[in-house]
Amino acid sequence: MKLSINGQMHEVDVEEEMPLLWVLRDELGLTGTKYGCGIAACGACTVHMDGIAVRSCQIEAGMAEGSEIVTIEGLGTPDILHAVQAAWISHQVAQCGYCQSGQIMQAAALLAETPAPTDDEIDLAMNGNLCRCGTYPRIRAAIRAAAESLREG
Repeated sequence: MKLSINGQMHEVDVEEEMPLLWVLRDELGLTGTKYGCGIAACGACTVHMDGIAVRSCQIEAGMAEGSEIVTIEGLGTPDILHAVQAAWISHQVAQCGYCQSGQIMQAAALLAETPAPTDDEIDLAMNGNLCRCGTYPRIRAAIRAAAESLREG
């Protein structure tokens, strides 16, 4: 099957039922997307599917065919970071870092849909992304900064 990942077409020989997460990590070597819980409860495996944040552990590869998938590797580049990635660095959000790619992908999807979110909207959108280090105040501050950066252009 052919999958569009980060703007490139990839042909993979996998069962249609294989979770997209395993296709990304094991077949394509895109290990920025993390395995957390395997039941869509922690958000570590969040990617964008046609611009919507989804849990890749619950998306079958066959379901992703014909959609545009974006992973943390495709959100920005080392030279041109996405505003959320830049804000994550400037606010020193990451501690252990394990959940961060999922957090960033969820935040980027939020800001694409809601350019100026309130704190309640941020909390609601980020509710399904767990951080066992408890960096939630820095996550919220980084999202506010990224929103401002995106509005300023």
